[in-house]
Amino acid sequence: MTNPTTEYEYSPLCKADGPEVISIFNHYIKNSYAAFLEEPVSDGFYEYMFGLLGSFPSAVIRNNGALVGFGMLRPHNPMPAFAHTAEVTYFISPSYTGKGIGGAMLSYLEKKGREAGITCILAQISSLNEGSIRFHEKQGFTHCGKFQNIGKKNGYLFDIIWMQKII
Repeated sequence: MTNPTTEYEYSPLCKADGPEVISIFNHYIKNSYAAFLEEPVSDGFYEYMFGLLGSFPSAVIRNNGALVGFGMLRPHNPMPAFAHTAEVTYFISPSYTGKGIGGAMLSYLEKKGREAGITCILAQISSLNEGSIRFHEKQGFTHCGKFQNIGKKNGYLFDIIWMQKII
């Protein structure tokens, strides 16, 4: 397996990344339970996503100039008491999954998060996304809660699994 930390370029999300980010995100909306929306979103949705960042770390991964994944930490709660806690979101282009890029993205976000004073990362995952649950377990996340039958996508009810990692 190649080492994704040396073969790929990382940079913070910027406004120009919108169309490529939305393309990857829409793939997961249409083909999985990783994204909770049922219908693809327009490029304008990126403004909303970008606005969630505040001063929290974000990244895109590029391979030979092509954006192959993105990720971000965002505030879990806007109250100052929770300033050290972030929720994580990341999506990797389907042709690049299974190559260690997700783990590399998470490591990058953890490093940048620690530099920004973040000590706890939360992940909310659909119970129908078993691959993501396994991925987060392998990355050192622990199960910390579950809300039963609170989501519905394509006619299927699902639970939200909460996982956390102290960094």
